[in-house]
Amino acid sequence: MTFARKAVAVSALTLMFSAGVAIAQDHHDNSHFVKHSEWHKGARINQGDWGRGDQVDWHAHHLNAPPNGYEWRQVDGNYVMAAVATGVIASVIVASSVH
Repeated sequence: MTFARKAVAVSALTLMFSAGVAIAQDHHDNSHFVKHSEWHKGARINQGDWGRGDQVDWHAHHLNAPPNGYEWRQVDGNYVMAAVATGVIASVIVASSVH
């Protein structure tokens, strides 16, 4: 294999690997169960957990309608309804680790 072909092959592999890493970093797997004992009504969900949570369509998931200023998020397999502005939790539905 010539030097030019080796360089092209290495460049292609590097590009494929770096694209795969970028995709993996952008993906959130919020369906995987993690227990958060600190999440309960009246507590605050930290901004990092809230920010990586996926907003949930409460109709599709048969959840109660959130009041104005609140929304449901799925974080680590759990459903959390909290105030968007403050992070104060109004409701938590803890996921089961049993499938």
